This record gives sequence, C-alpha cells and structure tokens, in this order.
Amino acid sequence: MGRYLVTGGAGYVGCHLVLALMDAGHTVTVYDNLRQGHRAAVPPGATLIAAELADVAALNAVLADGPWDAVFHFAALSLVGESMKRPFHYLMENAALGIRLIEACVAHGVPRFVLSSTAALFGNPEHIPISEDERIDPGSPYGESKLMLERALFWADRIHGLRSACLRYFNAAGADPAGRAGEDHNPETHLIPLVIDAALARRPEIAVFGDDYPTPDGTCIRDYIHVSDLAEAHLRALARLEEGSVTYNLGNGAGHSVKQVIRMVEQVSGRTVPARIVGRRAGDPAILVAASDKLRRETGWAPRYDDLETIVTHAFAWRQAHPRGYDDR
Repeated sequence: MGRYLVTGGAGYVGCHLVLALMDAGHTVTVYDNLRQGHRAAVPPGATLIAAELADVAALNAVLADGPWDAVFHFAALSLVGESMKRPFHYLMENAALGIRLIEACVAHGVPRFVLSSTAALFGNPEHIPISEDERIDPGSPYGESKLMLERALFWADRIHGLRSACLRYFNAAGADPAGRAGEDHNPETHLIPLVIDAALARRPEIAVFGDDYPTPDGTCIRDYIHVSDLAEAHLRALARLEEGSVTYNLGNGAGHSVKQVIRMVEQVSGRTVPARIVGRRAGDPAILVAASDKLRRETGWAPRYDDLETIVTHAFAWRQAHPRGYDDR
C-alpha cells in the first residue's frame, strides 16, 4: 500500500480522491488551508494538516516526513471570472505557490506528482470534443496559471526526473454514491448544485445566460463528469507514471445543455425549477466538451456514472441530506 499527500484534499474533487485512495487501502495525509475546503470533508483515518502552501516551513516539514509515493495537487483558486478581475492574485496563488510545491517535492525526493489541471487551457477551441492536440490558448489567468504548472512539471521531469500526470477537465459534478461527500462551495457557482437549490427553494430562480446559441436548444453545452469517476481517473493516471510522464484531457465525450440540466433536476427531484432567460455572458463559448480517448486507451479508464441522470441523482441526494453542506456535521 502507498502513502500519499493530497493538497486541497478537503475540497470538492480532492476529498473524493482521498476517499478513493483510502478505499484502496492507502495511507493519506491532506494538506489544506480550509479556506475553500471543509474539515468535515476529510474522512476518518486520513491525517489533516491545516496550513497554507505559502507556509514554507510547514510544507517542508510535511514533505520531510517521508517517504511519499506521490503528491496529488488540487489546492487552487478556480473561478475563471474572478481570475479576470484579479489576475495577479491567481497567478501568485496557483502558479507561484504550485511551483514552490513542485520544487519542494523535488528537494524531498517525491517520485510522482499528479496535477488537477483544467481544460480551460484551450480558451475557445477549434475542435469539439477537445483532444490533447488542440491548440493551447488560455482564455483567462486561471487557465494560464495551470499552464504554468504544467510547464514547471515538464522541466521538473526533464531535469530532476519527477514523473507527473496532468489531467485537464471541465465540470466535476455529482457526489459520492455512498453519500460520504458532496459539493459545498461558498459561494456556489456550479450549475448543477445551483439548479438543485432552486428546485429545493433554497435560492431564487436560475438565470439562463442566453438561449440563442448554435446548439439544439439554444443554451450552452458543457461537459459534466462525475466526481468519483474523476477520482478514479487520477488513480489510473498515477499507475501510468510507471512508464513516464503523461498529459490527459478528461471528459465524458458528450455534453449537456443548461436546459437539459434543468429538466433533469426537475425529473429527479419531482419539483419545478424556476428559471429565467437573461442575456449572454461575455466570453461563454457555445460548446465545451473534452475528449478522453487517450486516457481510456492508455489506462483502461471508463466512467461508471456517465449519464446525466445518475450525476444529478447523486448530487441531489447530497444537497437534500445536507441543507447546510458540511456545516450539518
């Protein structure tokens, strides 16, 4: 069994990866500042170190307490719109601190590194679904910050032999099928939990930003991938590092429109979702869907929960059972 450090492991995707590691019998330490993560999201049996990546002494003390089989890096600011308003903040928090983490991993002899990257590297892609061959052109400082980490990992491998996996994906969705973890952001910005909260009368109507896009129902289409499938993909990518560093785009290969999400939440919940069409948001592409052909081919990964109904069902069960998110605990 392995011993792993997960930065951002108290956050949404990170805590599901921690569950997957522990379900497989591994030993896990979570490093999280708890600004966006939740103490209650760290499962029993995992060690939590509440500290900042900027705390050089704390970070080095943890890494010195090795050996570590790998570091999984999820800790990051992740709001594209906010990054357009605070570009330097995102570049410092995500890129500069992430590079410091990579440097520390090299110094302490960590052999493998798995990065939670983003398909936002591709800005407005020319081809859908988006493959690894698509032209990289980040449309935001958030995407740029992840690209900088990918490049740092390239050089860490070439010069120091740190093998890495970069996984690029869009919209994590759903919740642990067993109900052990789910999505709890403040403020919440993701479509599926927002629509669920509207169905549960916990928030006002949903604003649908434009219904005149060149899509079947006029609303934007996005790629939603179950968060537990994402966790499994990270484990598959980790195993692949035995053969060298890898980069994978990750998605279901087919997207769903805003109206489809609303209809599915209504179907699963048995409730009406109040919604109103408003103007388009600047910079919203009509369709964003990532391919995962390479990951499937090279690792054997296949999503278990790739239909929208299952994703929404798991997300709805979590939101309904935890009206105040992790504060319920």
